Amino acid sequence: MSKLPTDNDLMTRLANGDKQALYIIYDRYAPALYGVILRMCRNRVQAEDLLQESFVKIWQNAHRYDRTKGRFYTWAYRIAKNIGLNALRKPMPLIQNEDLSVHSNKEDATTIDYTGLNGALKKLEPHHQKAIELVYFRGYTHREAHEEMDVPLGTFKSYVRQALKLLRESYGTELMITWSILQILA
Repeated sequence: MSKLPTDNDLMTRLANGDKQALYIIYDRYAPALYGVILRMCRNRVQAEDLLQESFVKIWQNAHRYDRTKGRFYTWAYRIAKNIGLNALRKPMPLIQNEDLSVHSNKEDATTIDYTGLNGALKKLEPHHQKAIELVYFRGYTHREAHEEMDVPLGTFKSYVRQALKLLRESYGTELMITWSILQILA
């Protein structure tokens, strides 16, 4: 019967770059360290990331572990806790990861009928249609669009403002707001 390696044996092997030792240490201590991190951040996905970061740090700093100063678990616990605290101090990312749509049910968002809006666009004067098309459907800035239409910038802005006013009147304010939000998000 083979004897299980001690934590000190595993840390010696780990300090010499033995990946198998890391796997054994991970199997022994990952659940406990995950629990510590999860209690701190209260987010399973973030806790998994921080656990991975903790074991990378354990791997990279295995040569610093001093068995005379304490048990391995105490050392690993301190690493995991410090990584968790550092993560909590970092500002939240600016990238939006959550769906902030106004509809609680996705079915509601897909049932909006835009055929009336398309019909309302076709009722506009040609210069108004062109202004809306350039800005909202082709992504031009006002400066680019007024050059495309070969009109002064102020005149172009008036075209857009007049077109939006006509659309609001003919289509309704609520759906115009929804349409405008969808265009901005697209």
